[in-house]
Amino acid sequence: MALNNFLDFFQIQKEKTFRPKKKFAHGTIRYSLHKQACASLNSGINLRNAVKLPSGEDLNDWVAVHVVDFFNRINLIYGTISEYCTDQTCPTMSGGPRFEYLWADGAKYKRPTPLPAREYISNLMDWIEIQINNQALFPCTSDLPFPKNFLTHCSKILARLHRVFVHVYIHHFQNIVTIAAEAHVNTCYKHFYYFVTEFDLVSTKELEPLSEMASKICKDSPE
Repeated sequence: MALNNFLDFFQIQKEKTFRPKKKFAHGTIRYSLHKQACASLNSGINLRNAVKLPSGEDLNDWVAVHVVDFFNRINLIYGTISEYCTDQTCPTMSGGPRFEYLWADGAKYKRPTPLPAREYISNLMDWIEIQINNQALFPCTSDLPFPKNFLTHCSKILARLHRVFVHVYIHHFQNIVTIAAEAHVNTCYKHFYYFVTEFDLVSTKELEPLSEMASKICKDSPE
């Protein structure tokens, strides 16, 4: 499967999504920003420049759009390899021997708890869906204000989404190679990496498991 277009890959793989895709309502500011971001990805523009806040736009709107887009795309990436991620092959949510992630959501899991990777990711996607469907956190219209701690909420979501990248790259990269999707996954990671570093949304500690890879593939310089 040789695809020239980054977004074509995700369109073709949509039947494998791990969760239903979240969409923006037509006519809203966020829908327009989403289309603008997608157009930039499709045009082959420098990704480091593509993540910058468009002139005159609100940072919260721009971040909200990207949180939902990354949620959708990482769902699709994990969906392409989820059949290989079983309780037997991945009994822990890890990124190699140095990194293991424990799940806590303050509800069912009040304390950090070790889970198989697939169960961890399922809980993570459920948790994110609750966040982005909560009008108090992610208002769907411009007449509703964002909460003052909106960016803090988004940082937590993005940090946890990054753990899915960590698990996929370290434990399932050969599965990605098998379907000839490594270039597209790399592009998605670069987009994610440039975005979270542009706005300082994910700590260097969370990014550490893939820091060596990022130093090799994220070499675009601002134009």
